[in-house]
Amino acid sequence: MGWFRRLSLRGRLMLIGTGGLAVGLLLGGLLLVSVLRLVLDQALDSGARRTAADVVELLDNNGPVDPIPTAGTQYVQVIDERDRVLAASISADRLNPLLHRDELARARRGHAIVIGGDRVGIDGDLRVVAAQTRAGDRTVLVAAPQQDITQSLRTVAHALLIAYPLLLGTLAALAWWVVGWTLRPVEQLRRGAEEISAAQVGRLPVPDGEDELHRLALTLNRMLDRLEAARIRQRAFVADAAHELRSPIASLRTQLDVAAHLGEPPAPADLSADVDRLGRLVSDLLLLARADEGYPGLRGHEPVELRGLLLDVAGAYAGARVPVAVAPGGPQWTVGDQGALWRVLDNLVGNAVRHAASAVTLAVQRSADRAVVSVADDGPGIPEPDRARVFDRFTRLDDARTRDDGGAGLGLAIVRELVRLHGGTVTLGDAAPGLRVAVALPAGEAPTRPAEPAAASPSAPPVR
Repeated sequence: MGWFRRLSLRGRLMLIGTGGLAVGLLLGGLLLVSVLRLVLDQALDSGARRTAADVVELLDNNGPVDPIPTAGTQYVQVIDERDRVLAASISADRLNPLLHRDELARARRGHAIVIGGDRVGIDGDLRVVAAQTRAGDRTVLVAAPQQDITQSLRTVAHALLIAYPLLLGTLAALAWWVVGWTLRPVEQLRRGAEEISAAQVGRLPVPDGEDELHRLALTLNRMLDRLEAARIRQRAFVADAAHELRSPIASLRTQLDVAAHLGEPPAPADLSADVDRLGRLVSDLLLLARADEGYPGLRGHEPVELRGLLLDVAGAYAGARVPVAVAPGGPQWTVGDQGALWRVLDNLVGNAVRHAASAVTLAVQRSADRAVVSVADDGPGIPEPDRARVFDRFTRLDDARTRDDGGAGLGLAIVRELVRLHGGTVTLGDAAPGLRVAVALPAGEAPTRPAEPAAASPSAPPVR
């Protein structure tokens, strides 16, 4: 079948369609000839039976008649119980019956018997039917020649043999044009895709109509939009990452150059701070890269008690510049990765502590099938137009532009990605005054055995 695969789609469709059409026309022609033969044979038998009935009625009413009157080309014989010919039509044999003994028995039972025309000296076959008189002592045989039927069928067959290839060729040519017209949008899509591959930009042409090709073109264009958006984000991400990585590396190099120029070793504390900052940035970038790939290390089936986790995170900020309090309430459970959820809460609490005026409040409650964790501060908040873009990577608002305090702008991006991987959502709202961040996670049930307490993870410097 290698040759078939090498054909174009149009060629394969035409080969399959034309082959199916040829077989269909052939079967249709054979069926037509067969049905026509059956109908003509039944009509011939019906005429012969009517003749036989007329002759029986003539014999029953008028007695023996010889010769038997007939119309057309039929052959009539009247035979007795011992199979002797008593009377016949002018053209029929008066000595030998048309049928042999076994054939005669079948004819008397109502069957139509087909015999050769040589019995009466003609070409072709004869169909013979029988009818008996009322007394049952005489049998009337009527034979009708099939020569006219055979000639009619031969004429129909010849006509079909001439019309068959003409019809097949006409339909194949029409199908070739229709398939080409149908596949024209596919070729346009192919050329459009080739142009996009060369220029790295553009959209596929959308065919008219509401068919499958129209929907395919729309779907492919939406895919191209997503790929273009991802490509833009990737370029921006790489550029921002290179810029952010350049800053601590440049600081380290400057300190080493100054120390080499002065002949004094650099201050370990300054080098450690830059190395820590560089390490945090690389860690955040790796985490976001893993999140883009589905975070294969995420343990998504571990029961996590959120109120206990809030207490542990609040304890890590016991020495912060503003108090971090956890609102009273009962335990609330979810299912996920405890370390990843710790990272989410740590980033949110760190942001709140940095921007709060006097206090940060943490709370968790059940809402339908969700466990909602909220982190509220009484700081300046985030303007509503900026609440969507703060989740973008390397986004820093005007009051968080300082890299030493505001970080690289990856904190909320990490929060959103980790919460998304847990099947949750993050929303920003007003705390009147300040900002309230609500994290809605799928609610879970308490485990049958007590869960291990959350390990107190060291708090990484928060980033907005």
